[in-house]
Amino acid sequence: MLAWEPGETPSSAELSTEEMSASLAESDISLQQRPLQENPQETLMLFPHYPTLAKVPGPCESEDLLDGVVFGARYLGSTQLECERHQMANTRMKQAQEAVDRVKAPDGESQPMAEVDVLVSTQRIKVLTANTQEVLMDHPLQTISYTADIGSIVVIMAHRKLPRSSVNPTCHKRPHRIICHVFQSVDARLIAQAIGQAFALAYHNFLQSEGLEPSQIENTPTTELYNADLDHFTKQDNCKEVFIQKQQGEVLGVTIVESGWGSLLPTVVIANLMHGGPAERSGELSIGDHVISVNGTSLVGLPFPTCQGLIRELKCQSEVTLRIVHCPPVVTAIIHRPNISYQLGFCVEDGVICSLVRGGIAEKGGIRVGHRIIEINGQSVVATSHEKIIQTLLDATGEVHIKTMPASTYRLLTGQETPTYL
Repeated sequence: MLAWEPGETPSSAELSTEEMSASLAESDISLQQRPLQENPQETLMLFPHYPTLAKVPGPCESEDLLDGVVFGARYLGSTQLECERHQMANTRMKQAQEAVDRVKAPDGESQPMAEVDVLVSTQRIKVLTANTQEVLMDHPLQTISYTADIGSIVVIMAHRKLPRSSVNPTCHKRPHRIICHVFQSVDARLIAQAIGQAFALAYHNFLQSEGLEPSQIENTPTTELYNADLDHFTKQDNCKEVFIQKQQGEVLGVTIVESGWGSLLPTVVIANLMHGGPAERSGELSIGDHVISVNGTSLVGLPFPTCQGLIRELKCQSEVTLRIVHCPPVVTAIIHRPNISYQLGFCVEDGVICSLVRGGIAEKGGIRVGHRIIEINGQSVVATSHEKIIQTLLDATGEVHIKTMPASTYRLLTGQETPTYL
């Protein structure tokens, strides 16, 4: 089984879908870049014209992807799912599996299907009838949020926002939907890989068309590294073992979230403690602490569901040993931006950081995907409009201090979500 973020190439995950989809999507940045000061967008990237075609590794020739590569497949059906705007890969994979369960007939039963051609290009994904070449579906590439192949099944998921007229104007968040198309093909893996390659190629070509070589993103002159994690992870006093005694059958009593892409230590973070639970009774754990290992099993780099499972299994034990790094729930990123001509290199929507340019000044400064912006240069932006946050960031130069915390933690602490204790 292979699950592709559209931004990944088959041989490298250097560029994530958040980096490329956000750069290509019309809602984040126009391919015909408008002056940033006149039209502040969710995207805070400014890429300065290289017409040469980028070479991106993958199953297809880069030249072919410009016009489109066709794969034969059988169309099984489509289904719509409501979802959060920003989701982790494991959540999307579960949704892909749910789409398959909804659409695919159980083994032994007749499966309705149609022979189709799936065309993959750097501009769009099209599905056409094999015989008449009638267009059944046509999605701009930037709307593709996730592609997963499961054996001979491939699921292509695309964003579908509700019309603005159907949204309650008093609501801050618009409903968000994805449509999942399910296909069966001997080329299922190649289709997924080709879409990932198309995203990477489109992203590289976009940068070049704006006059910036992709390699230059890694070599921006303002490369001074600052990351608040360094202050915490390198101090021995912050790293400790915690021994917790509890009753068998008693949950540990913690709610965890992911540390966020961009964190130096990819693991889980304690987002809430159950009142009176073993974790709280120990007096050794706090919201914001990074959990490094559980009873000798490292959690660093493990998928989030795996970490949840390991902590959930502690219910049957009476003694638990955690290795943690004490960190505050709110972290500070410091971005060094000499003037407004330097791209900030990250995207914001509803106050949440939704994408990040790898190697840019924001990543070097400690900005993380999935975090909510709490404060900019000492000014709280918790109750600030999206447009005001964008303009504040666009105007900020010099040493820009940005305080953030995981969006999930913020929602839990403000009562927007009910904690699930493990």
